Amino acid sequence: MDTLVSVIELAINLDNPAWLVVDCRFSLADSDAGKRAYSESHIPGAFYTHLEEQMSSSRVPGKTGRHPLPEKADWIQTIQSLGITPATQVVMYDDAGGACAARMWWMLRWIGHEQAAVLDGGLQAWQRAGHAVSSDHPLSKSVGENDYAGLRSLVELIDAGEIDASKQLLLDARELLRYRGEMEPIDAVAGHIPGALCFPFSGNLDDQGHFLGPEKLSEKFRQAAKSTLPVVCYCGSGVTAAHNILAMTIAGIDNCILYPGSWSDWISDPSRPVATGDGN
Repeated sequence: MDTLVSVIELAINLDNPAWLVVDCRFSLADSDAGKRAYSESHIPGAFYTHLEEQMSSSRVPGKTGRHPLPEKADWIQTIQSLGITPATQVVMYDDAGGACAARMWWMLRWIGHEQAAVLDGGLQAWQRAGHAVSSDHPLSKSVGENDYAGLRSLVELIDAGEIDASKQLLLDARELLRYRGEMEPIDAVAGHIPGALCFPFSGNLDDQGHFLGPEKLSEKFRQAAKSTLPVVCYCGSGVTAAHNILAMTIAGIDNCILYPGSWSDWISDPSRPVATGDGN
């Protein structure tokens, strides 16, 4: 499974040694909240990965975005420390509609891992279905060999110097108020990359936090599906942009490109242009 896993499918395979579950909960307001929540209760057998400690490298003020990608070698070491190999079916979840889980999904594909899927509906769906949670911490089964060395990346990425709205369809995954520059609770500059269109990641979900079906996602992203230009996704720091890429993958729209640095990286150079309002 390489996009979504249902609660039913996970419950059936929870004790399957070929499956491994990862809790990706994280809060920008409190960077340790996800880790604390995991310690209190999580899906039985799940490991934990921290957005800023494992799924990002250190931010360099004025030079990078808020959540730069780690070095590939470091990321491979992280997942191997959990016992993940290219043959493992990895299932990721969070409690934020898959926002952080999609980041790990993309990062696994980045190193060539195909069998990676987000739990549809997240922890809330698991608990609504009446399944148990646990506070026990599983023992990791570290893998020593780098089985990922010869694998081809399944995704594409781009840096700020390659962004060109005249040659790309730029999709901004943040909410409309942040895109317009009417509200900016996180970054130092408000607005969006000139030429970008607003496609909030929250619109990928229904009112229960499940992903919309392929047909509805195809309709949402019809402009991307019909575009003859490369589709480049960004957000505030390269996290929820991966949610849009996952949604488009579900819809059958492949080869979307991630700008990992995203808005927080874009504004690190004051010479880069900024747009506000609905205009491009």
